[in-house]
Amino acid sequence: MSQSVLLNIARESIQEVLQAQESINRNKLLESYPLLGEIVATQVTLYLNGKPRGTSVSTNSEHTLLEDIILNAKRAAFQDPDFIPISTSEYLHTAIELILFTADGPISHRDDSILKEP
Repeated sequence: MSQSVLLNIARESIQEVLQAQESINRNKLLESYPLLGEIVATQVTLYLNGKPRGTSVSTNSEHTLLEDIILNAKRAAFQDPDFIPISTSEYLHTAIELILFTADGPISHRDDSILKEP
């Protein structure tokens, strides 16, 4: 499974809230990528203009990787007590960092914002 699949799940999680509609097909993802059904803790951090814009981290492994990414992406975007909920325009300029806390140590993935700065 590529890092783009994991980062895409985080992005789609935030988009679900912004668009007020469910778009993540959990069953299809779990069929295609069985690893998403494993118990793995994660951290999602959002960056706007290179500065943190929200973060959420699992303190223990109690959710599947798929659910943990979804929960932490939504919490980072909309429930971080240090920030107001993210707006659509901010989201389009937000980079996402995803850290998986595996038995072999943390694995970090990052993608750039959807819209690039001129």
